[in-house]
Amino acid sequence: MHLLGLDQRCLNEGLTHGYFVQPTVFADVRNTKAIAREEVFGPVLCILPYTTEEEAIAIANDTPYGLSAYVSAPDLAHARRIARRLRAGMVHLNGARADHAAPFGGYRQSGNGREWGRMGFEEYLEAKSMFGYEEALAA
Repeated sequence: MHLLGLDQRCLNEGLTHGYFVQPTVFADVRNTKAIAREEVFGPVLCILPYTTEEEAIAIANDTPYGLSAYVSAPDLAHARRIARRLRAGMVHLNGARADHAAPFGGYRQSGNGREWGRMGFEEYLEAKSMFGYEEALAA
């Protein structure tokens, strides 16, 4: 695993007060390392090498988490095929941004329930089943 150096001059301007984490890129990371297996919230990127598309999908799904995934592919149809196989609550295709009308949330240990969109609204509702509500039909 290698920590890639960054140009610190442009990152420090105007950041004299508060707490900031510099963007960090780790290269040649193995999926056995904690940095690759944990949900890191911050400007951190781990680059994991792979040989085949199957291996890339297996690496992406080999985690107890599943909040978000990103797929870059030569065309949208290819990106969609890969995205369908990923165990993540949200998948961004070819650089697409999040849409607040779509549900926000993850799989497995990345949380249950959803925010945003119709599903986010439905989290605040309570369902009720009523049995025998209609008159019984005469036989």
